[in-house]
Amino acid sequence: MASPVASLLPSEEGRPPQPVRPGLWLFAPSRESQGGSAWLLETVDADLLIDCPGYTRANLRFLAGRVRRPETGPREDWIVLTGRSGHGRCRRLQQVLGWPVLVQEQEAYLLPGVEPLHTFAEEHRLGQGLRLLWTPGPSPGACVVHVSPPESGGQDGLFCGRLLVPVAPQRLAPLRRRDTFHWARQLRSLETLRRWLPAGSPGWIASGAALGALRGPKLVEHGARQLASLDLEALAHQRPGGVS
Repeated sequence: MASPVASLLPSEEGRPPQPVRPGLWLFAPSRESQGGSAWLLETVDADLLIDCPGYTRANLRFLAGRVRRPETGPREDWIVLTGRSGHGRCRRLQQVLGWPVLVQEQEAYLLPGVEPLHTFAEEHRLGQGLRLLWTPGPSPGACVVHVSPPESGGQDGLFCGRLLVPVAPQRLAPLRRRDTFHWARQLRSLETLRRWLPAGSPGWIASGAALGALRGPKLVEHGARQLASLDLEALAHQRPGGVS
């Protein structure tokens, strides 16, 4: 008789994630999350799966086969969801991996049967150098993850979910889509984010949206400059579809 876990294994092979920099991997776009991007960050204390990649055999082999070094001590790996578009097949993935899931409390109701499930309200510290901020707008429970050295390899970085999306090579911007939850709140979230981040941060930004517009490197460098350059007053008049 097949084991319960074996019965959950996907039929699709898929492609394994690609390394982007030491301790950081990018998964292939997933139709289960509207073509979005999921990331895996290796930290001192844990692996952090940021949004859910496609439920494929290649991804499961990679995640289940992560090497654990005895000298690092006990570890607790996490699935962190930055918004409803990144949930994918979270329940099935969590059943196989057994990793706890962390989501902003506004979107916990979208994950029935996910156990263990942890929530946070406005801010949350997940571990050394890992902070989360609630940034509603793209969805009610959208959030970002700020990671500081040493986990980010010397530069601090920001996983922005779909708060910012690629619009050109090395350029991110908020886009008002027809499924945007609340555009004015999204712009206020960006203003809050700029105040929340340390001066000069972040060094780089990883988006949870489709990355095709970047046409090259998957991380957007000079993240602080990107955030500072956003004209939130002008963006307030953007119509759905990204047209001003």
